[in-house]
Amino acid sequence: MSGDLEKDTKLSSIPKGDAPKPSTFPEGGFKAWMAVLACWCVMFNTFGYINAFGIYEAYYSNTFLKDESDSNIAWIGSLQAFFMFSAGLISGPLMDRYGPRIILIPCSLLFIVSVMLNSLCKDYYQFILAQGVLGGFMNGLTYTPTLAAVNQYFFKRRPLAMGIASSGSSLAGVIFPIALNRMLNESTLGFGWSVRILGFLMLALSVIACISVSSPAPKRKTGTLFLGDAWKHPAYTFQVVGLFLIIWALFIPFFYIPSYAQSIGIGVALSNYLIAISNAGSLFGRLLSGALANHIGRFNTLVISAAICGILILCWLAIKSLAGMIVFSILFGFFSGCVIGMFTGTIALTAPQPNAIGSYMGMALGVLSLASLTGTPITGAMINSYGDYNAALIFAGVCSLVGSMIVLVARFYWAGWNLIA
Repeated sequence: MSGDLEKDTKLSSIPKGDAPKPSTFPEGGFKAWMAVLACWCVMFNTFGYINAFGIYEAYYSNTFLKDESDSNIAWIGSLQAFFMFSAGLISGPLMDRYGPRIILIPCSLLFIVSVMLNSLCKDYYQFILAQGVLGGFMNGLTYTPTLAAVNQYFFKRRPLAMGIASSGSSLAGVIFPIALNRMLNESTLGFGWSVRILGFLMLALSVIACISVSSPAPKRKTGTLFLGDAWKHPAYTFQVVGLFLIIWALFIPFFYIPSYAQSIGIGVALSNYLIAISNAGSLFGRLLSGALANHIGRFNTLVISAAICGILILCWLAIKSLAGMIVFSILFGFFSGCVIGMFTGTIALTAPQPNAIGSYMGMALGVLSLASLTGTPITGAMINSYGDYNAALIFAGVCSLVGSMIVLVARFYWAGWNLIA
């Protein structure tokens, strides 16, 4: 197998539908499922931690950063998400050349350092540097290699494997908001020890990830660091453009659900629990998206889920009650979980060889990082300018709908008129 993979390291432009053959993937085994465990732990620490930023957003605006605007505070979380994605430009190609463990060990340690530094912060610039820049960048350097490793082990069973792995971030999105809300608002621990307790939990998971992770693909020793020919493949290019718009919209509910709920008269504790409810829905979405993809196709699952997310965000405009917010949080969590569970797998589909998956994912995530950086500050500025959430929600809903249509174009380039794709 490795000989066949090594023969094509030039990785020129590939025709429609030409993907790595399923026979080149192990599709299971002890190391494969240990790689899924490693990815689960990393997803818990990275995407899961960012999913809980709404709690930080609400807490900062009432305490340390009460003189800062919603848009300024949102930049902390946006920078964290930006660096988590953009670091893939570095860690993706390094994964293809050196494997995951050499990247994961030092970067996991530095991520825990960033969390501990965050617990000591008091001023805006300190939160930007510790939580936004250092935390986000170390997140990204660990995030992409473990995702690539799972995609290198699985093809036919990739939706199942990625659904299980990505459920880590949803479970974290349930645990972190509840834990933070209880520790920050209903205990005497204070901000410092509340954050440090989370840091120790993430340290334990980082150790498990570093021990568990591995890669079955031969190291890519030739060719350029960045595989520019990927952008000649319409299924890859249209998909990244569509996902850019979807990511622009997807973080907005996770950032603004608590503050919106408080604006319509829902208490602080209940509004913070809405983030946990949304992430509980996301957990089921990620787990079930694999089964759904096996029946209707991976691209189809991604397109339908992103379109429903857009519709739900537009429906959010009419919600003025706690019951409505609970229903919205569950439904949006479920379908956004399907999107997050699917999109890295559909990107990996377009890579011509398993040892190119890291680079393909890294380049895509580098572009998507710009969406995660700018989406919530743009909507935060809209909220501050108009004095309500209407313009921000219309912007987000339309972005998700248009993005889903562009990914649909990529789907047709990939599979033509085949119904299951």
